[in-house]
Amino acid sequence: MSESRTPPGGSPRLNTGVAHNARVWNYWVGGKDNYEVDQQVGEHVAGVFPVIRDVARADREFLGRAVRHLTTERGVRQFLDVGTGLPTVDNTHEIAQRIAPESRIVYVDNDPIVLVHARTLLTSTREGVTDYIDADVHDPDAIVERASATLDFGRPIAVMMLGILNFVLDTGEARDIVRRVMDAVPSGSFLVLTHPTFDADLGGEGNLAAMEFWNANATPPITARGRAEVAAFFEGLELVEPGLVPCSQWHAEGDLPAAVPQFGAVAVKP
Repeated sequence: MSESRTPPGGSPRLNTGVAHNARVWNYWVGGKDNYEVDQQVGEHVAGVFPVIRDVARADREFLGRAVRHLTTERGVRQFLDVGTGLPTVDNTHEIAQRIAPESRIVYVDNDPIVLVHARTLLTSTREGVTDYIDADVHDPDAIVERASATLDFGRPIAVMMLGILNFVLDTGEARDIVRRVMDAVPSGSFLVLTHPTFDADLGGEGNLAAMEFWNANATPPITARGRAEVAAFFEGLELVEPGLVPCSQWHAEGDLPAAVPQFGAVAVKP
């Protein structure tokens, strides 16, 4: 079976009058799936916080390195990608199935424009499976329940949460979301996470003004967190070397790239 389709579950209607994260992020990485309002907000944020484009690229490159590591070095064949965003080049299923064609991937998002592009995400190898769930990160139990139609929760799963928990403003709720999803997957599963920070040693002070503008002019609202708060998402898990680091530097090849104010880490469930 090469493709599977999950019916939409009531996503909000597409609003092209207000900038949206998925589309602005798409703009920053050079995509075409965005509108003038997204470009305007994206340019203003980049003016306030010029490193944001580097962050966007670093986050995307981290995804590739993490999926390749898990597929090649750890034998992972199942991925639950929460907060998919708009498809670009080398999405999770393309990377994983290039290495292991039998890999099974479930994407999760509730952005209506992502839903429009779900068909692109559902392209799969004949040996593998991809699925798209129209669901909200704030409802982890529904995500797990619906993902279980495609993924075997008796076998290890890599849970991908790249740049998604920063849209859960309450840190306690964000930690609970991670806990509930990771409680549902077996030993040997992984959590892959990136998160923006305001930590000054990584150049994150500019995130504060940029996010203040964002929250007044775009959707959904966003927050940054410090190193200790991000580290707490991995409680009960074992971090893969080099631990919690700027996502640009996780398993970087060649000379160590510059740090970006976006943490990245991979951890395994004992």
